[in-house]
Amino acid sequence: MTTEDFLKNYKRFKFDKLQGRYIDQPKLETALNDLKDHYTITELGRSFLNVPITGITFGTGKKKILAWSQMHGNESTTTKGVIDFLHFLKDYGDDEGVKKILQECTILILPMVNPDGAARYTRENVNKVDLNRDAKDIKEPESKVLRKTFEGFKPHFCFNLHDQRTIFAAGDINLPATLSFLAPSMDEARTVTEVRIKAMKIIAAMNIELQKVIPGQVGRFDDSFNLNCTGDYFQAQHVPTILFECGHFQQDYLRENTRKYFTLSLFTAVKAIASGDFLQQKEDDYFEIPENKKSFLDVILRNAQVDGKKVDVGIQYSEKIKSGDIHFEPVVQVIKEDLDFFGHLEINCEGKAVKKVDETALLENDIVEVILLNKEKLSINPPHIK
Repeated sequence: MTTEDFLKNYKRFKFDKLQGRYIDQPKLETALNDLKDHYTITELGRSFLNVPITGITFGTGKKKILAWSQMHGNESTTTKGVIDFLHFLKDYGDDEGVKKILQECTILILPMVNPDGAARYTRENVNKVDLNRDAKDIKEPESKVLRKTFEGFKPHFCFNLHDQRTIFAAGDINLPATLSFLAPSMDEARTVTEVRIKAMKIIAAMNIELQKVIPGQVGRFDDSFNLNCTGDYFQAQHVPTILFECGHFQQDYLRENTRKYFTLSLFTAVKAIASGDFLQQKEDDYFEIPENKKSFLDVILRNAQVDGKKVDVGIQYSEKIKSGDIHFEPVVQVIKEDLDFFGHLEINCEGKAVKKVDETALLENDIVEVILLNKEKLSINPPHIK
């Protein structure tokens, strides 16, 4: 199946019961119930709060791929995409690419490594530990489950699935990094080894397809070495490992478009491994992917008059869980002349006065869901919020 056909048919296999940013264990279980007759679903262990950590296994081939999602509880886009991918494989079993995957590969996916953090919509687990900094010491029960799975499954490839913030651009241009990838380093010197090269070539294969549909919106993540990071640790064990980072797509704060492109990238990567076609890529093409740059804010009010001065106002959304859903709080990050950032939304205030709704001056760290622009109310909420 071509990239064009995959995206054209995406709505047919997208699992619509998983929506938005807040994906917890009960929602995941709803998704798994729809798949239990088609895949081997097993409990691999338990979280600190005794919540099951599930593995989904499929395929009969010799090439083993281990993937895990929601190691950070508030990073749910790849969990949605994994479920979509499983429905795709189920629904398109006659496709030659799908047949090849199932014949050549055995794949084990942990869709939610950190269910306690997912329930609270936090990066860390319930003990306030970042599991992606616990790969060496493996102090937390969730880390122990992942390590035990890694050692028992003995994968030939690993996929570390994450979300990244809206602040990242793909290079120096005014385009968000909708997807970013990394072939993690194996040592402090960031040596380009044969193991890393395999990961780089798979990323290059994904980038070719993604450039057809989101040109200029693919970035390369920083490869500073940290053995406590899971990807770095597994790479250092001589298993080619790829970090996937789902970022912002224009006006897509619920990451439903990003979800689609991630699912495409997952299919492309697995298909490239199944066929071996990734070996034809060049590692140099990996380094041609622009590095992520922290150059975006969610909203910028340009040419605003604040407290009698002409400035730019940069606003960033802070994600909070409220009443079982995610609330985006607009927070004033910076007030400065000629702010050197891009805005996902930029509003030219044309020198008009900008104030809080109580008509007091804006200050950094203010939460401003509504502002007064020349005494008229202006909503600063993301576009999906009515």
